[in-house]
Amino acid sequence: MPTVDLAAIREDVKKLLAKILEVDISKIEDETNLVDTLGADSMMALEIMAKIEKKYDIDIPEEELPKMTNLKQIMDLVTRLLKN
Repeated sequence: MPTVDLAAIREDVKKLLAKILEVDISKIEDETNLVDTLGADSMMALEIMAKIEKKYDIDIPEEELPKMTNLKQIMDLVTRLLKN
């Protein structure tokens, strides 16, 4: 199994979030709430999920979507799915 560069993935996910949410990347920290703080809506959440799935060739179960509220939770999920 190839090694997973979590630091690189984290930066890629941050860039993706900044682009979709139309915010400066510096506003995205591990615990920054994507909905309450950065104004993400359900369509943005679906776009984030779809882009992550495509980029990392993973399937994110729909029931995980409500849990994807900050960078840390997204990274925990991506890490878990990449290791399976």
